Amino acid sequence: MAQKTLTTTLVKKFIPARKSNSRKGENGIVLVVGGSYIYHGAPILSSIAALRSGTDLVYTSVPKINVASTRSVSPNLIVIPLVDQKLTRGAVNKLLGALPRKLDSATIGMGLSIQEKNALLHLVKSLLDRDVRLSLDASALIPEVLPLLTNKNVVVTPHAGEFKRLFGQSPPNSKTERIKLVEEKAKKFGITVLLKGSTDVISDGRTTYLYEKKIPAMTVGGTGDVLSGLVAGLLSKNRKPLESAAAAAFINGLAGKTVQKKLGLHMTSMDLLSEIPLVMKPFDKIV
Repeated sequence: MAQKTLTTTLVKKFIPARKSNSRKGENGIVLVVGGSYIYHGAPILSSIAALRSGTDLVYTSVPKINVASTRSVSPNLIVIPLVDQKLTRGAVNKLLGALPRKLDSATIGMGLSIQEKNALLHLVKSLLDRDVRLSLDASALIPEVLPLLTNKNVVVTPHAGEFKRLFGQSPPNSKTERIKLVEEKAKKFGITVLLKGSTDVISDGRTTYLYEKKIPAMTVGGTGDVLSGLVAGLLSKNRKPLESAAAAAFINGLAGKTVQKKLGLHMTSMDLLSEIPLVMKPFDKIV
């Protein structure tokens, strides 16, 4: 199986050019579903990261108790309240009715409390039926979701613990074995797997990209939420999940390296957000 290390030259090919005469909405429309009574910040980080990736519009769906705080963080977010504090079938049905017809991608799970597993499955299936590309993270990574994802445009972004919950096996410490396991699961379930770690492993079961980070400051909470937003943002413009996931991991890492140089071991995930446009500027293409 082909294994490649991610480089700037390679990632440039994964980020599509923007037309000089394009209109609002043509450069991606993203949905973010996350948040809970405790974790109000996660979907905010994902949403702003998606916008910073160059996406035109982001709809952020959070429980109604989080709506005021989410809106107050940024006027750029279009906030759709979930009618319940946790994800329920009723909340999903209401959400599906409120969404715009044209939706390119979605990221689900960051800080999300799920009351009914079937509610999550209903949301995932409904979005896939609408041809929405998906990035799944955190609480959306449950084994019951896997049968819905086969050979669809889906990226899953687990850390080691979430990988075990999703696939039933812990990633080994050995780098070679770790890569092999990610490739095996990606191939078996017909999805793109982005296993986060000191080296990110991104595979669709045919091609594997590796990104060695070694950025200890990025252990701070929320960096994975930023990554989820970047995946969805890039997926909204590039239909190929492997390329979008690889580019997102690379850009998230570049932003992390830049912030660590500036702030040492004292970054927060909010610091990554302001760095994304600067590290992505060299990738900008206008036609």
